[in-house]
Amino acid sequence: MNTSMKNFLLPTTILLGIVSSAFAADLNTARIDELTGLKGKMNEKEGVYKVTFPRNDVKVAVDGWTMPPFMGLGTWAAFTATPNGAMVMGDTVLFEDEVNAAMIAALDNGLNVTALHNHFFFDRPKVYFMHIEGEGGVDQLAGAVRKVYDKIKEVRAASPQPKESFGANALPDKNSTSAEPLNQIFAMKGEENNGMVKFSIGRPATMHGVKIDNAMGVNTWAAFAGSDDNAVVDGDFAVTEDELQPVLKSLLKDKINIVAIHQHMTHEEPRIMFFHYWGRGRAKDLANAVKGGFLVGGLLKVSSPLP
Repeated sequence: MNTSMKNFLLPTTILLGIVSSAFAADLNTARIDELTGLKGKMNEKEGVYKVTFPRNDVKVAVDGWTMPPFMGLGTWAAFTATPNGAMVMGDTVLFEDEVNAAMIAALDNGLNVTALHNHFFFDRPKVYFMHIEGEGGVDQLAGAVRKVYDKIKEVRAASPQPKESFGANALPDKNSTSAEPLNQIFAMKGEENNGMVKFSIGRPATMHGVKIDNAMGVNTWAAFAGSDDNAVVDGDFAVTEDELQPVLKSLLKDKINIVAIHQHMTHEEPRIMFFHYWGRGRAKDLANAVKGGFLVGGLLKVSSPLP
């Protein structure tokens, strides 16, 4: 590195440190502790105040080994001051029966949910991680984080051990979903297979300058099985980053469970997020709930429906 570059970087680094310290001084850490109910720790170098707690209320075994929370079962929320208030980012350790209740609490209180995935294989009970982000005032953000944590406690208080199913009635042994009512709801013809029906909508994008769409996996789909009155729907939504939060809210409002949020690609334009879902009920009700997500995300406007 030449001398002129060093002379430029040194004052810049000092300035950034001063700005970070000034913002950190504006962060009301006592209020964060009060609202979250946790005692946090300040990282002076980065100007970040983080609250954490271990998920030690349920024993978790990974590959037959009882895992101490220190090895990756810690929930955390990190706060940093911004010119307009604060930003929070966090990772929340959840069991399957807590996920959708915690997600609703986050979204209802102004937080964004940016990922939902697993970190382990052969874990019992299965553990999921929900990543959150938000910007605003410290009171609003810390209060929202507390609502998420309280919802988790509420679920565990009702059932100390995580449940192993959604609790719906068993599906019939033979699938007999009527395609035509669903075709009318989606205004397209679904693909039929042994009493099951599937709809797919492409999402044009590019990767490395190459056009990709439905057949290359950039698609939103919904598959129905069971009977007309006792059905299941599962599928995947392909949405842009701006569409993710409103579409999540739409499906959750209609009692569709979100089971994963992640990316499938790298270097695509626009950036596409994928989330997977699962719902139980009457086939028509499920179709209308999924269609609501289509409409909120504007997916029908860019559709490339299967023939």
